[in-house]
Amino acid sequence: MQKFDVVVIGAGAAGLFCAGVAGQRGCKVLVLDHSPKVAEKIRISGGGRCNFTNRELDVRAPQKHFLSDNPNFCRSALSRYTPQDFIALLQRHGVPFHEKHKGQLFCDRSADDIVQLLLRECEAGGVTRWQPCGVKAIRFSASSPDGNSAGCYEIDSDQGTIQCRAVVVATGGLSIPKIGATDFGYRVAKQFGLKLIEPRPALVPLTFDGAAWAPYAGLAGLALQVQIETGTKKERTAFLEDLLFTHRGLSGPAVLQISSYWRANTPIRLNLAPEQDLLQFLQDAKARSRKLIVNELATQLPSRLADAWVQQDAAWQRPVNEASDKALAALATRLSAWELTPTGTEGYAKAEVTAGGVDTRELSSQTMESKQPGLYFIGEVVDVTGWLGGYNFQWAWASGHAAGMAVAQGAH
Repeated sequence: MQKFDVVVIGAGAAGLFCAGVAGQRGCKVLVLDHSPKVAEKIRISGGGRCNFTNRELDVRAPQKHFLSDNPNFCRSALSRYTPQDFIALLQRHGVPFHEKHKGQLFCDRSADDIVQLLLRECEAGGVTRWQPCGVKAIRFSASSPDGNSAGCYEIDSDQGTIQCRAVVVATGGLSIPKIGATDFGYRVAKQFGLKLIEPRPALVPLTFDGAAWAPYAGLAGLALQVQIETGTKKERTAFLEDLLFTHRGLSGPAVLQISSYWRANTPIRLNLAPEQDLLQFLQDAKARSRKLIVNELATQLPSRLADAWVQQDAAWQRPVNEASDKALAALATRLSAWELTPTGTEGYAKAEVTAGGVDTRELSSQTMESKQPGLYFIGEVVDVTGWLGGYNFQWAWASGHAAGMAVAQGAH
């Protein structure tokens, strides 16, 4: 039987980072992953450039950019390992990066720079990595065989049985199954009696059914900036971002952001001209122009969009000076407060992350250790979900750092 201080299950962003932190502080660490590839989600993220953090994260109120059933949980880890800390690590490794917009930081060259950085950090900590190597079973015994410590774990793996003092589960969520996502982490949580918040796809395109979507299906490929919102007046969430029409529905940053907050059978609301007072514009046009409404609208909106809109009502298919005030008001309202109810999402296959997961009330916000002694959960498997724009990677670094420091302190 092989012995390690810590076994980290999952060779993704959180797992590798945690392993490096623990290893460099004197722990004997093993990383296991059922996939032959390392950190595949990092490689494909940000169009292959990896949006690895966000400068706009407010360390005094980091929960603002995250969703959770227990919203203040993430505050401790995020304020102790900040975007500036990760940037300093990149600079130490000589990794060039740039800011795109809204604080989003990307690699200049390729996401592989982040993967290599994490592997070098693991190397510096003498971390052992077994890939591909599946886990068949995990057992806990309240006292270790040598009687020296409070308890230990035995893990049956494809490469034999391992004994360790601590297990860190960093296996992510259900998003993007084609790169190896599974429910392994949730199964481990359940095995040890820990509660879960129902997982669901997040940062995911929204879909609409055929008949209701027919007038807009021809707009596929069209992008524009919108204000998008969902929720009640009391609990409204809104974003100003780019929207993309697709054959099956809506995507783009605006929709990915709102999808994390959207709930089935509830509407979303769109203002397709957030910088414009469309009613005022149409009233002014009526007083000065004889052009068709569609031609006037096309000065404020993409012409394909203007065209799709006026086709929906005969009262809008005429010169603007001949339209009734009521018709113009209805058109302006429809464009600036378009309410529609998605029939669903593109699911885990297209979701960038999984919302829900291990209930944070079962974990220490300081260390990520669960109520089951020596068992830690970090990264996406936990019920902490960031906004689009590098926040989920920052959670991976921060939660990985918290657990890595904690297991290292426990080892000495």
